[in-house]
Amino acid sequence: MTERTKILGRTATHPWPVVLTLALLLTACSAPTARDAAEVPAPIGPVVQPEAATGATPKPGWTLRQHAVAAANPLATEAGVHILRAGGSAVDAAIAVQMVLTLVEPQSSGIGGGAFLLHHDGQRVQAFDGRETAPAAATEKLFLADDGQPLPFLQAVVGGRSVGVPGTVAMLALAHRQHGRLPWARLFDPAIRLADQGFPVSPRLHTLLQAESALKQDPVAAAYFYQHDGQPHPVGHVLRNPELAQVLRLLAATGPLALHEGSVARALVAKVQQHPTNPGQLGLDDLKTYRPKERDALCFDHTAAQTALRICGFPPPSSGAIAIGQILGLLARTPQADAALSGGLPGPDWLHTYAEASRLAFADRALYLADPDFVAPPAGRWGSLLDARYLDERARLIGPVRLPQAPAGQPGGSAVAWAPMPEQAEYGTSHISIVDRFGNALAMTSTIEAGFGARLMVSTDPSRPGGFLLNNELTDFSFTPADAQGRPVANRVEPGKRPRSSMSPTLVFDRDSGQLLMSAGSPGGALIIHFTAKTLLGALQWGLSPQAAIDLPNFGSLGGPVMLEAGRFPAATVQALQQRGHTVSETPMPSGLQAVQRGVNDGQPVWLGGADPRREGIVAGD
Repeated sequence: MTERTKILGRTATHPWPVVLTLALLLTACSAPTARDAAEVPAPIGPVVQPEAATGATPKPGWTLRQHAVAAANPLATEAGVHILRAGGSAVDAAIAVQMVLTLVEPQSSGIGGGAFLLHHDGQRVQAFDGRETAPAAATEKLFLADDGQPLPFLQAVVGGRSVGVPGTVAMLALAHRQHGRLPWARLFDPAIRLADQGFPVSPRLHTLLQAESALKQDPVAAAYFYQHDGQPHPVGHVLRNPELAQVLRLLAATGPLALHEGSVARALVAKVQQHPTNPGQLGLDDLKTYRPKERDALCFDHTAAQTALRICGFPPPSSGAIAIGQILGLLARTPQADAALSGGLPGPDWLHTYAEASRLAFADRALYLADPDFVAPPAGRWGSLLDARYLDERARLIGPVRLPQAPAGQPGGSAVAWAPMPEQAEYGTSHISIVDRFGNALAMTSTIEAGFGARLMVSTDPSRPGGFLLNNELTDFSFTPADAQGRPVANRVEPGKRPRSSMSPTLVFDRDSGQLLMSAGSPGGALIIHFTAKTLLGALQWGLSPQAAIDLPNFGSLGGPVMLEAGRFPAATVQALQQRGHTVSETPMPSGLQAVQRGVNDGQPVWLGGADPRREGIVAGD
């Protein structure tokens, strides 16, 4: 059954929420077919898909009145709802969600990685930066072989070399000190209970483990994730992680200090430095001196469907908000600005324009975007890349056919001192969107980078099964530190530096009233930018419910081919794009979008939730 619900003053159709138990949700996720299981990350030019496609399960969309949690696994969502019902804030719920995700979605995020959290308390937007940092001993040659050439990507990833200083827990503690309502220790209870009692292996986790080979090289991970015959535990197998439960108890008792000093820190450093073939440089001092940062959110104005909006995202070292702002701003300056969907899909003229806007945005991204503590923004401020005059100039480059080459611009006439970063793979993540009953909201994207990170599982006691996985975040730096002319790449490796990210946690506001309208974001490596932009366009420009916006087929360009989600666009669209000079790659594009949007139902304010059918997430609340 469906209802007609007003969204931003317009009317959209979306399914009525379906009440399901957790057990039913976990077992109802579509089991991967043999074809799905065989799908491994597919190359898109020089870029590789973040995680394998594992099938799709239709999601109903949700309507909630008081509070809402959208997360990538039903158990994690329910942990957040439990905290909200106990009187917790959005930040409290996010902590509980993230700790459970460390257990049930270990391939994507966890306490061994980093995160960006965008928070609104009803008055101001704050950006909490928990991005990993390079060790003090790292140099710009970290990912160069003896012959001076970049290492093969997988060779760089697996082992200690790629591990950055984890920042998620320290960042969450900083946000909790400002916005928590419940005691820190209480927020770990759901994850500790699940780690002790066990959780059922989900279809997605099973399929990804089946496709994984490097993880088996780590004895701790192999003993935890796989059976004696080398096969992953079957779907529904109850997997217990007593080692993680113990680490979480330490974190609950002493905060992030338990991860950055003491027995856990020593075990972490030993794991990194003692890898038999690819040791890393991370040391105890790197952990001890790590500090999360609070940055100014990057906000820009945008008009969609005659509604004046203020869109806020994460500033550098994330490239997400700037790239999304450029794409939306360039689209708004073209004849396709107000184009409607055709047969429920974007048409070829619009897709061509979107692809050209994307190529221009990614050219700027490759040249300018990096850790702002190491790299100065063009023209002295990051907002120069979103200035109206600059976007006017860039939009004039978009014509009826594909640009042979999409050049980077020079905002404010700034001199260019950098070399563009060569394209290289970027990987996974997980996204959380939460609104509470107190007027707080957040969008948080967290990561250990590639699926299963560096394939290293930390354990403090060999007698206890399990542990937590470490990130390979340093591979988000440019492997190549400079070009042939010796010009440095802005996003090269430097000690203490945070690697550039594509994570795009986003909050949308009514520009005139300041009222929060939406929280959204996605995993997906560099494609996060396109997945998030698609959802914003669907909800804000085309008037869809958040679920319908998420359900739209994925598309985008990272500077090369136009990527279209396989099986979702008609042949005529592909042919029309090819006639405009594009190479088209039809490929699985497994996003993991989560969104919560303000709406009105029967004259009452509600929250509308959406979760990506391509993954296992749900939305829940009251």
